[in-house]
Amino acid sequence: MNLRNIYDSRRIWKMGLIAVSLVMVACFIYISNNLVKDLAQQERDRMEIWANATKELASMADSPVDSLGNPLPVMQPDVDFLLSIIEGNHTIPVMLVDNDDNILQHRNFHLPEPEDNPLEISPANMAYLQDKLNSLKGSKNIIDISIDDHTTQHLYYEDSTLLRRLAYYPYIQLAVMLLFIAVAYFALISVKKAEQNKVWVGLSKETAHQLGTPISSLMAWTQILPSMGLDQDVVGEMDKDVHRLSVIADRFSKIGSMPDKELAFINEAVEMSLEYMSKRIPKRVDLNIHTSDSDNCGIMLCQSLFEWVMENLTKNAVDAMSGEGRLDITVTSDDDHALIYVKDTGKGIARKNFKNVFTPGFTTKKRGWGLGLTLVKRIIEEYHGGRIYVKESEPGKGTTFAIELPKVKS
Repeated sequence: MNLRNIYDSRRIWKMGLIAVSLVMVACFIYISNNLVKDLAQQERDRMEIWANATKELASMADSPVDSLGNPLPVMQPDVDFLLSIIEGNHTIPVMLVDNDDNILQHRNFHLPEPEDNPLEISPANMAYLQDKLNSLKGSKNIIDISIDDHTTQHLYYEDSTLLRRLAYYPYIQLAVMLLFIAVAYFALISVKKAEQNKVWVGLSKETAHQLGTPISSLMAWTQILPSMGLDQDVVGEMDKDVHRLSVIADRFSKIGSMPDKELAFINEAVEMSLEYMSKRIPKRVDLNIHTSDSDNCGIMLCQSLFEWVMENLTKNAVDAMSGEGRLDITVTSDDDHALIYVKDTGKGIARKNFKNVFTPGFTTKKRGWGLGLTLVKRIIEEYHGGRIYVKESEPGKGTTFAIELPKVKS
């Protein structure tokens, strides 16, 4: 299995984990909402009983009488039982009003002023209850009580504090759960990234160390070979390649530690970076460098690492064009940044992979480790405080990479 397949399998595994988590959260919210609905129905049933008790007590006041005004014998309800029902409500805010919206009874509202006499309502409390009444008229929490053919009362009630809290509880739990998952996820990513960085640094420095000895030996040989009669031009070309190896070793030695940066001008830095690759790319690739004196701003740069960036982008562009096409490198600037655009006419990148191209192991090539753009991103963003991203791309038409580097303020 190559690195791309490993990357794809990890991505599928992560998406599957997220999907399972979302399903579990959805089930949890569904169950909690059903519990809230059941509790709300129970409270309405209690209010129905409360309304019936109120109706029975009201009907007692209208007991039938004979022609002499004496009450007729009828079966009277248990007054104490009815009063216990009404008095037993300590949690649900309830209000009884007549057809003219006159408040007849109220219970369990948090009134702004204490009531010494329940039969007298202070102006502040009355205003509060009227506001509550107006708001409850737009809700479903209303029960009509038909006292007789001419009298109807209306019972309004609010959800209890317990019900309101329970209604918010699933979403609070969801927020806490998501926060916990996010913290755990980023903690694992940080640990994994730290481990990857240690591997990167160790591998880079060991590579530089291992290259040091043979490079030193080769440099000595290039000094001796002319005295042995070898053609000077051949020795000169060998010396260039040995110097190239030395530059590569120096780049690897800088990975893992903040490199020294010096003031440079963007035009010269780009042109110097492309000097080596411009002579080694296929002749069927038309390389064009666009610069202007007005945009030639100063930047703080580690030239050897910046050359690595430009060479990597150039090589990727040539590979994307299969060795034939047009490569435009444009240098410009804005108020705060030096800008470099690397545009090719290659096979392009799908939009979904704009960020993935910088992920270790991601590659569209049959061969390759998929590490080049990862190093490029690290050099630009971590070592130079800049930014690199895919500015635009379209499959079959080409890609433009953008680099932003902070200007040196004058």
